[in-house]
Amino acid sequence: MLEVGIIGGAGYTSGELLRLLVHHPKVAINFVYSTSNSGNLITDIHQDLLGSLDLKFTNTINSNVDVLFLCLGHGNSKKFLENNSFSETTKIIDLSNDFRLKKDKTFNGKTFVYGLPELQKQSIKKAAYIANPGCFATALQLALLPLAHNELLQADIHINAVTGATGAGTSLSSSTHFAWRDNNFSYYKPFVHQHLDEIYQTVSQLQSSFDSEIHFMPNRGNFSRGIFATVYTTFNGSLDEAKQVYKDFYKDAAFTFVSDNEVHLKQVVNTNKCFLHLHKHKDKLLITSVIDNLLKGASGQAILNMNLMCGFDEQEGLQLKANFF
Repeated sequence: MLEVGIIGGAGYTSGELLRLLVHHPKVAINFVYSTSNSGNLITDIHQDLLGSLDLKFTNTINSNVDVLFLCLGHGNSKKFLENNSFSETTKIIDLSNDFRLKKDKTFNGKTFVYGLPELQKQSIKKAAYIANPGCFATALQLALLPLAHNELLQADIHINAVTGATGAGTSLSSSTHFAWRDNNFSYYKPFVHQHLDEIYQTVSQLQSSFDSEIHFMPNRGNFSRGIFATVYTTFNGSLDEAKQVYKDFYKDAAFTFVSDNEVHLKQVVNTNKCFLHLHKHKDKLLITSVIDNLLKGASGQAILNMNLMCGFDEQEGLQLKANFF
């Protein structure tokens, strides 16, 4: 059994990790670190785990765990690793944005591999340290990978994407209160969202000739979880040709699927799946991408990366079903 630890145990992503790990047949949870909740039962925060987990939060670490998940706020993973050391055999999966970009991937002698399995599965299998992608970045890259891989991105890319309230984390702000979010809709960080850097990096990795703009409009939706993204760009081929490009690219993907029917959020919420749908209008190709931001966009992807790193079946612990009704 793998012994795993979680740093930053009180947030949404750590809660999802715990829900997955308690049912993973090859994993034992060794500790869950939270300075603000040390000594309290984990079920005091993640109340649905009552009867499944009887551990308490701790403010001490076990430096010899097999796998460590970092569920800290952006910028805090570096600080934590500066102040805490782990065994040379400990694999680390970071869910912040601290190590996602090439300029940040090497830190204190550790080189982090960007953990998007559909992009570089073989590199993940060999890695000891993983930078888990952002939630928007996951949904949008999966919409673009097949085109970039085949060097078919020839013009500007336009993106409109909506995320649920959990995308903002557990910290309160004026736009996360129920009274503000309910029956409401708004944009934020127009054209400058931090996940754009990841997307540009991946597109350039696959298609070095890409020199157009990516115009990204992120939105807040009045639902709890999920990302619904529409992406469009110029495409000179037919719809059937586009579908073949996507189905060929994802033919061996464990969790990403191309649908001939229009897709919607309820198909993927509470799963680790990404569903894609293509639509052609004149010279424009529209790609719709839907994921659960907390699973495929965060904790589920982290478990998939762990499975790949440790030689497990990709779907181990991730055979989840959508709550369709």
